[in-house]
Amino acid sequence: DSWEKLFYSIFHSVSAFNNAGFSLFSNGLYEQGVQSAFGLHFVIAMMIIFGGLGFPVLKDVFQARLVGDKKNWRWRTFSVNTKLVLLTTGILIVLGTLVFWFTEQNNTLKGQSFGASWMHAFFQSVTTRTAGFNTVDFSALGPGVLIFFTLLMYIGASPGSTGGGMKTSTFALLILSAYSTIRGKKHVEVWKKTISFEQINKAFSIFLFSAGAVFIGVFALTLTEPSIPTMQLVFEEISAFATVGLSTGITADLSPAG
Repeated sequence: DSWEKLFYSIFHSVSAFNNAGFSLFSNGLYEQGVQSAFGLHFVIAMMIIFGGLGFPVLKDVFQARLVGDKKNWRWRTFSVNTKLVLLTTGILIVLGTLVFWFTEQNNTLKGQSFGASWMHAFFQSVTTRTAGFNTVDFSALGPGVLIFFTLLMYIGASPGSTGGGMKTSTFALLILSAYSTIRGKKHVEVWKKTISFEQINKAFSIFLFSAGAVFIGVFALTLTEPSIPTMQLVFEEISAFATVGLSTGITADLSPAG
């Protein structure tokens, strides 16, 4: 039915852009019939990325004056925040794709063609950053990729976006601050711009608050769910904290307290 297809398309587009992760299919995008629809996967992945970049970044990149004047569309014209968000997002997507592809070759990607395995790896890397869709069985993922994906979920999307998590810019500032400290510099500089101590302090405050909240949540779950492996509890807790919605399948098995 054409109207049903149109409704499904609109629903999943909105869900993807807003990093909601809701799907009309019983098993999400792991449902038979759409699990191998790689064109669909790519479109949804791009919607997730655009929604996760943040509206300030989208405005900076796609504002009318730049669209009208291609000569002014230069990397150097972007704000520091836009550059940090774009660079950090790109690096995290690439790293997530590589880690998933290499670690899951003999597991969830077994039997997949070369192109299909890369598409699944790319999609999982994108969706882990707070979107919540999945095209593979997350309950079957190996411990290595689960650990790495907990980091991606914890970092999350970018400020002013539709996603959750600690935020990419916060993570980038923490890395830059650590790098400057190691080099013995008194100030944090990026692209010839000095980052204020106020911004650095905010980044560390967000990190400490979020890490503390996650630690308390995981500790509580280990008390209420002693029979569930700790790694799965950590994944579940960070997924909840970062509003991702992914699960290794233990949600229904949690106690009322959990």
